[in-house]
Amino acid sequence: MTQKNNFYVTTPIYYANAQPHLGTLYSTILADTLARFHKLLGKEVYFLTGTDEHGQKLAESAEKANVAPKAFVDGVIPAFKECWKQYEIEYNRFIRTTDADHEKAVVAVIEKMRAQGDIYRATYSGPYCISCELFMAPETEVCELHSNRPLKHFEEETYFFRLSKYQDRLLEFFEAHPHFITPKERRNEVISFIKSGLKDLSISRRTVKWGIPFPGDSEHTAYVWIDALTNYLTGVGFGDATAVDMFHKWWPADVQVMAKDIIRFHAIYWPAFLMSLELPLPRKLLVHGYILVNDAKMSKSQGNVIAPKDLAERYGVEPIRYYLLRQMAINQDGSFDIVDLENRINADLANSLGNLLNRALVLATNNEYTVLSTVEKHPRIFEISEKSRETLSVYEAEMEAGNFHLALAAVWKFIAELNALFHEMEPWKLVKHDKALFEEVLTCVVRSLHLVGLMLWPVLPKKMESLFSAIGIDAVITGENQLAKWCERAGFFAYSLKPLEQVLFSRIEPIKEQKEEIIESKVPEIAPITIDEFSKVHLVVGTILICEPVPGSTKLLKLQVDLGIYGTRQILSGVAMHFKPDDLIGKQGIYVANLLPRKMMGLESHGMMLFAGGKDGSLQMVTVGAHRENGTRIS
Repeated sequence: MTQKNNFYVTTPIYYANAQPHLGTLYSTILADTLARFHKLLGKEVYFLTGTDEHGQKLAESAEKANVAPKAFVDGVIPAFKECWKQYEIEYNRFIRTTDADHEKAVVAVIEKMRAQGDIYRATYSGPYCISCELFMAPETEVCELHSNRPLKHFEEETYFFRLSKYQDRLLEFFEAHPHFITPKERRNEVISFIKSGLKDLSISRRTVKWGIPFPGDSEHTAYVWIDALTNYLTGVGFGDATAVDMFHKWWPADVQVMAKDIIRFHAIYWPAFLMSLELPLPRKLLVHGYILVNDAKMSKSQGNVIAPKDLAERYGVEPIRYYLLRQMAINQDGSFDIVDLENRINADLANSLGNLLNRALVLATNNEYTVLSTVEKHPRIFEISEKSRETLSVYEAEMEAGNFHLALAAVWKFIAELNALFHEMEPWKLVKHDKALFEEVLTCVVRSLHLVGLMLWPVLPKKMESLFSAIGIDAVITGENQLAKWCERAGFFAYSLKPLEQVLFSRIEPIKEQKEEIIESKVPEIAPITIDEFSKVHLVVGTILICEPVPGSTKLLKLQVDLGIYGTRQILSGVAMHFKPDDLIGKQGIYVANLLPRKMMGLESHGMMLFAGGKDGSLQMVTVGAHRENGTRIS
């Protein structure tokens, strides 16, 4: 069987009753990054995004605006398309649920389900959430997803989909496909919900007329989820007799990106619909957390929505793309913080990456080394070559898994290695007395930056194309696996260097009128202690014997640490976002040995490991200058 060499990725379709915000942008950047990553691997890619334009909420919004529903949504769509263009989102189709081919596809879906015996008519009576467009369990009084808003009681005739019929098949599917939902924590939530008992699902409304007429009964309108979810099929030709080949080429979707608040619809209703249609299920659902502002999910009601356009004008598009993927772990909610954003731009983009590229180019061109092509001979250069391949292996694995923050962390760890090489070898001195080694060092740095540019292209496409141009490399990412090409030909590239037309990333000066905690630079207040109190703290040297992730946690690592005379201790450390287990095994660190035990994630921690934090959010182990016997006390 030949390996599939195409990739189909989708975003959720966004409700067309408001402007795009940082949350919708985040989902879309995730999908765009995946699309670009698979282009980098030489695959043909189809990327679908769009808008959900039917339902009661939109009808009410249009009525308040005193316009027809279609005119209302037509007025909202340009804001999405302009925002996606601004943020370099390269989709293949922007689908709208008001598109004619989508209406045709929804009718085909319902007729197929009816032929399967999966649709029947009955009366529903119970609570209903207008914001979710969802009938709730009879005992439910408020909607937890919408700030505990009270539910309305509805009673009306409706068509039901026999969701309960698919309960066992869904459980069997999740058992056979443990990686269908990423991250795995979301999978457990879904399975628990299914096991609690599935009830048949309303798929029509009689009292809402803004939508697709229900086939065979014009008094009913196709209800939101049977309409909205079908877009993923419409987008690749389902229901179109002239697009059969297209549908077979692209379906099933490889990755469907969404926020955690709509996982139930995508992980339960959607698979059941597809089972009824006798179609293959998507290969993976990638489910991300919320972006928090002031410790709360962004929403219009909270008044904490951040406009993507404002961020782009202040900080630039690609730094925002980078920050969202570097800062937000896919499996948890992430805080958006302006100070942290500025630190990331300055430390990671302007200093670590941009300054390194600029120094290498200036040094080369000033000394008339505009063409570089040499093999590594020096042991330190060979070491960097090995690290480049190790980094690429980690990067590819984490990108495939949807752990974008870890993939980017691996890249920046490698960039730090390149900066260290530059400082250690001092090429500005080598050029005066060892030109061969000078060229070897510069070639190593430029070759490594070539790889860095490839790995970062899915996130920072235009900036990395500027990098490629500066080192004389073709910036076209199509047709073949660019990462494999680099590995195969790394020693055979000839680099033609030229100065950058403008700096890759500019440093950010904080805006003076930001919040007090941003603009004020106060000396932190600390509570003084006596020397006697300090003497009670036992700081000792220890070596990490074993390090492994804590199941169910994205932050904790479980360490087994040899503390010498104090024995081997189990210590939990919340540094999993910064270190891989292999980074720590065998390393000596400093530990608080007499801390009272405490439980985290059901495990006891008997001590604490010390780290030093940087302004850029990075962590570094606190250790001793030379090897010391385990258990040696620090004084």
